[in-house]
Amino acid sequence: MGKRILVQRRGRGSPTFRASTHKRVAPARYPALDSTWAGGGALKGLVRELVHDPGRGAPLALIELEDGREFYTLAVEGMYEGQIIEYGPGAANAIGNIAQLGSIPEGTLICNVELRPGDGGKLARSSGSYATVLAHTHEGTMIKLPSGRTKLLKDRCRAMIGVVAGGGRIEKPFLKAGKKYWWMKAKGHKYPRVRGVAMNACSHPFGGGRHQHPGKPTTVSRHAPPGRKVGHIAARMTGRKEKKTVRRTRE
Repeated sequence: MGKRILVQRRGRGSPTFRASTHKRVAPARYPALDSTWAGGGALKGLVRELVHDPGRGAPLALIELEDGREFYTLAVEGMYEGQIIEYGPGAANAIGNIAQLGSIPEGTLICNVELRPGDGGKLARSSGSYATVLAHTHEGTMIKLPSGRTKLLKDRCRAMIGVVAGGGRIEKPFLKAGKKYWWMKAKGHKYPRVRGVAMNACSHPFGGGRHQHPGKPTTVSRHAPPGRKVGHIAARMTGRKEKKTVRRTRE
């Protein structure tokens, strides 16, 4: 009789695979759209505190606006406690200010960009990442994402000026497996994760045999049962891509 494989155990939701989300500080979101963004002037904000959020690579900043509202957002490089920022239309082009894409000059580095006006921020949120304002058009603002792709967004989308703090975090080695274990546990990831080919045949479909080899096709149907759904699930293709040669015809 076989054992339940890792993907089956993870689906049951036991504490081994569960993230300790009760330790997290708050979601990093902009406040909901209100009359501030309807054409009024920018509000002053105070950076009250910079805190660590477990499971997140970048620190959070607690910002208190002059109208009494408070919210957590991603901290950018150069931000400090006690800093005065601007929030709203007409905000100056300075580190930490939050403005609309349509009013941010071209070439400015931005982060925590909204995909749609009012969603609180979706793009360029990981530590050390940023997007770049490329151009303003009559249809919206063109930005360059951290992946290198360009995207056209509406001018009313909000963004923070600067680069997300915590850059270079992955350049420091963990040195010990225990450090990696607790880092993965905060995110709810199972670590260490044993390869299927290194297991016994009763523990994984790819296990068994003298040599570590799957022994069967690694592509599997999307409708396969949970005990067999491992490997390349519903893969369109596997392996290296073949280079397409273009033959030139003589004119």
